[in-house]
Amino acid sequence: MRKLKLDELNRVSVEEFKGQSKLPVVIVLDSVRSMHNVGSVFRTGDGFAVEHICLCGITAQPPHREIEKTALGATQSVDWSYHADTTEAIAELRDLGYTIIAIEQAENSVMLHEFQPAANQKYALIFGNEVNGVSEEAMAQIDTCLEIPQFGTKHSFNIVISAGIVLWDFMAKIKLNK
Repeated sequence: MRKLKLDELNRVSVEEFKGQSKLPVVIVLDSVRSMHNVGSVFRTGDGFAVEHICLCGITAQPPHREIEKTALGATQSVDWSYHADTTEAIAELRDLGYTIIAIEQAENSVMLHEFQPAANQKYALIFGNEVNGVSEEAMAQIDTCLEIPQFGTKHSFNIVISAGIVLWDFMAKIKLNK
């Protein structure tokens, strides 16, 4: 077996990316404190061709050297906006027809593998602060909560790992397993 060379990967340009079909998902970062995590979420969002990223609260915004270290240019391809208040971002997304979903451990959460996203629905996925998770104010406005099953001794995954798991699940269920 041979690894593919970069010119064999058939990567699209930023312009082509902006015009291509997207996964009907907006990522909402609710006061994510690490700029490396922010950059990695941009890169993950690019990889799964999400529609948009909403940076909220204390979440840092591009351009910033620490974000770019992990984004590797994805801040140029993925559309994004900043909202001082996560609840305002949620209200705007709800008005645009998005189903609002927190990724969190909570009462009555739905296990990720048990959730079936509808192909004709748009979703806003909220990922919270590295220490405190999704804010109580945001939790009060969600339509549902998804939880990633875990089997180890730790209480949570890193936000970027969570984003990758959830986005892969949505991509597989919506686009790949039609």
